[in-house]
Amino acid sequence: MGRFRTTFPHTAKPLIAMAHVPALPGTPLYDGAGMGAIIEHVQRDVRLLVEAGFDAVLFCNENDRPYELDAGPESAAFMTRVVTECRPESVPYGVDFLWDPKIALATAVATGASFMREVTTGVWESDMGLWNTNCAKTLRDRRAYDRDDLAVFMNITPEFASPIGTRTAPQIARSTVISSLADVILVSGPMAGSQPDVETVAAVREAVPADVPVLLNTGAKKETIAAFLEHADGAVVGSALKVDGDTWNPVDPERAQAFVTAARTA
Repeated sequence: MGRFRTTFPHTAKPLIAMAHVPALPGTPLYDGAGMGAIIEHVQRDVRLLVEAGFDAVLFCNENDRPYELDAGPESAAFMTRVVTECRPESVPYGVDFLWDPKIALATAVATGASFMREVTTGVWESDMGLWNTNCAKTLRDRRAYDRDDLAVFMNITPEFASPIGTRTAPQIARSTVISSLADVILVSGPMAGSQPDVETVAAVREAVPADVPVLLNTGAKKETIAAFLEHADGAVVGSALKVDGDTWNPVDPERAQAFVTAARTA
């Protein structure tokens, strides 16, 4: 828990808000408006999320659909510019890249992020095809880049995918801690904005050593966050904060504030 608690020393159960980046140049949904328009969009969302009281912001290329498992250097360049120009000054921030840990790590290192989120273990059948991982390289690169302080949040139930194998989520989580040295375990639902079962989060929390945080990674909502925080050590939330609760819409400040209020009350 060292890297996690270094990032959140005074918050028992941190609330991490997603800053979803519009489609980047070269991706199928890019609208041609230019990097300036993308940055303006993300800056607005980040400002509203910080004002709502979130403990951290997590940048992610959410609209680069369909996602890549082996992205090019231009992806790191675009993400680095966005994070550099949009990073908050008052709260920690992290980086996620769907679905290539080398891009997430490179961007996090370049921008001074405190944490990164990625799928780093296992083999999966997915919407993107057969999905393999290489946690050993990710952690060795972290050491080689002199960022041993960077926390790696490991998603053990990735969206749009299912495992090849028969191990349960609790079994995968415990193995990921022991063999892959996870700083944080994340539990997700089947898609962005979809929640896992509360029972799954509870079982993963029970399976993982007490000094390794377990966070709800998708599907957090003001109506259900109390039930999840009975077991989880915090939450990552995105879709519920958007206009009409739609993942692809801008942040709705009233929704963001309502979520923080509900979670703090819980």
